[in-house]
Amino acid sequence: MHQKHAIYTILTLSALSLVTLAGCGNQSTAAGHSGQYAANQVLNWTESSDLASADLSKATDTLSFTVLQNTQEGLYRLNSKGTPANALATSTKLTDGGKTYTFNLRHGVKWSNGDPLTAKDFVYSWQRTVDPKTASQDAFYLFPVKNAEAINQGKQPLKNLGIKATGKYKLTVSLTRPVSYFKKLLAWPLFYPINQNAVNKYGKRYGTSSATIVSDGPYRLTKWSGTSGTWTLAKNPTYWDKSHVHLTKINEVVTKSPTTSYNLFNAQKTDETLLSGQQVKNNLNNENFVKRLPSGTQRLDLNTKKVPAFKNLDVRRAFSLAINRQDLVKNVLQDGSVASNGFVPSGMGNNPKTGQAFNQEAAVSSATSYNLTQAKQLLAKGLKQTKDKSLDVTLSVSDTDSSKQTAEFLQSALQKLPGVKINIKTVPYVQLMTQQDNGDYDLTMSGWQSVFADPINFLEVFESDSTFNTTGWKNSQFDQLLDHAENRDGNQPNKRWSELVQAEKVLMNDQGTIPLYQGAKSQLLRKNVKNINYNPAGVPYDFKTTYIAK
Repeated sequence: MHQKHAIYTILTLSALSLVTLAGCGNQSTAAGHSGQYAANQVLNWTESSDLASADLSKATDTLSFTVLQNTQEGLYRLNSKGTPANALATSTKLTDGGKTYTFNLRHGVKWSNGDPLTAKDFVYSWQRTVDPKTASQDAFYLFPVKNAEAINQGKQPLKNLGIKATGKYKLTVSLTRPVSYFKKLLAWPLFYPINQNAVNKYGKRYGTSSATIVSDGPYRLTKWSGTSGTWTLAKNPTYWDKSHVHLTKINEVVTKSPTTSYNLFNAQKTDETLLSGQQVKNNLNNENFVKRLPSGTQRLDLNTKKVPAFKNLDVRRAFSLAINRQDLVKNVLQDGSVASNGFVPSGMGNNPKTGQAFNQEAAVSSATSYNLTQAKQLLAKGLKQTKDKSLDVTLSVSDTDSSKQTAEFLQSALQKLPGVKINIKTVPYVQLMTQQDNGDYDLTMSGWQSVFADPINFLEVFESDSTFNTTGWKNSQFDQLLDHAENRDGNQPNKRWSELVQAEKVLMNDQGTIPLYQGAKSQLLRKNVKNINYNPAGVPYDFKTTYIAK
């Protein structure tokens, strides 16, 4: 996912053992003892960016998927251990060597508009996402489903998709190959059902405001105009499991400045705030302090289609070597973020044989180290080859404080290279996502948040045909390694792992992107806010069972 997927953004799955409940006030108190609940079950929450979409087929960023996670329901929800637990599925049967899934669905579930929820709602949703007319950037996640890729390329009709309603409450899914992490994908909102009547009613406006969305999850999205900086998640009275939902509403407000957010928290107007660098230092002993390190990263993408010089490896390597990542995280961000040692961050899985973490085993030190002298030499060599005397390029970033701080740091670092001029262009977050999707940038800071804890969820961003790869970088060896890992060696974990490690090394040796840092999300969270289900490797916040304690 871009955290756009920074969403932007998107599970060997040992890394999901990292999933923890919110660190304040222990969660062991079982729900059901009414004496533990405060009279006012309202949570006031801050976000640092605007809500982009409430349409699960079109969402690409972490915030959109967080709202979808809390307003919609699928076959499974991840429990506090990161394991898929039954939600709309009551039982699941695997046959055909793990390629066929048969789900029995919960009876009597209703959408917020009163429509019954049936197996057909899943069929419609998946078909809509892979339909080329929908232009879903995330459609590729459904490609393990039989015929999904061919349908997405316009080569087969929608009816051939390998998902069938084999009864009103029975769903059969056929895959092209066994997928070890498929159940975890099913717990992600992209795989949830959609109410067809709502889409038919609102057409292209579906999911663009709270008035044009229908929910089957714990909460309903309300008070969102599509562009407003505030919205509310209100308890959904038609939710099948509403007895386990304690909050009456979650009020959300966008605060692009950590100072504003911090002041709101201290004025008792919100229950949570993300902390910037100095705020982290000042609050390490605060009883409300919670440190989180999600598997979300920031990187610098160079657009080889707009800037021909970026096609040159020496130029790309020079830009990377000019950046002191340790200086960036320690002296600029100062919030616990970690300098990247590769594209795939920590927490994305371990070698099935040795237990070594992926980001350690696959590290290519030259791709993330700092060496200004070598950077200058490589740039001179590269520009001689490209016949450019200088480079005057624009760095596009979002208008949040941390993005602007990082952009100024990068500008200063890169302008130490002779003949390089960096102009900074800041635009609202949602607008930046659109520009990145369209390849409308010279350089840009992009982010990615995984959907599930497996290296493939990062690496596939840079496949040649990925909708998220807008840089123009392509490498046939990289593509082949990922193809084998996903389509040939899914049942051979050691071989698959080795191919993913090799793919990361190809990407980094060729400097297909310039990794910057894994972003910490330290926050203040009132200690009486209990039972937030936090997932560092996917959609971060599930508020279904959250409550305010006395």
